[in-house]
Amino acid sequence: MKKIVLTRIDDRLIHGQVVTAWLKHLKADAILIVDNDLAKNTMMARIYKAAAPSDIELLIKTIEDSITFLKGAAKPQSIFILTKTPEIIETLQSAEIVIREIILGGMGANKNRRQLIKNVFASDEERAAMSRMLAGGTRISYQLVPDDRQIKVEKELLEKSK
Repeated sequence: MKKIVLTRIDDRLIHGQVVTAWLKHLKADAILIVDNDLAKNTMMARIYKAAAPSDIELLIKTIEDSITFLKGAAKPQSIFILTKTPEIIETLQSAEIVIREIILGGMGANKNRRQLIKNVFASDEERAAMSRMLAGGTRISYQLVPDDRQIKVEKELLEKSK
């Protein structure tokens, strides 16, 4: 199985903070974007690959392909997982991918989301997924960049902001 060095939820996936701060901090070999739609959109996939540093392998896979990849014993890698929603991570966990900690980045506002903390907005379904993961022992916190203080997300916070 691959070594997961960080799992992050961020609508923007790859952007300046990820490239400059998190990758330097993590020393990851590869970025795995888990997104069914993006994995099928070759034009957008090319744009993300162009945004990634040339010395980091960028993989864009469906959830199912990500599970197979993460369980694979091929070459050992340190993987930085990026997703847009907590439900994707919950699906990975239900397939026995061990993810003990999640860092929230930007989750933008939309008509279905309400503010959780700072620039993190979550829908009822996303809050429910995070609550289930917390109950299962996964640590969730908000941290924009590695040098920032982590803000823990706890069940009370998910319920309080409803």
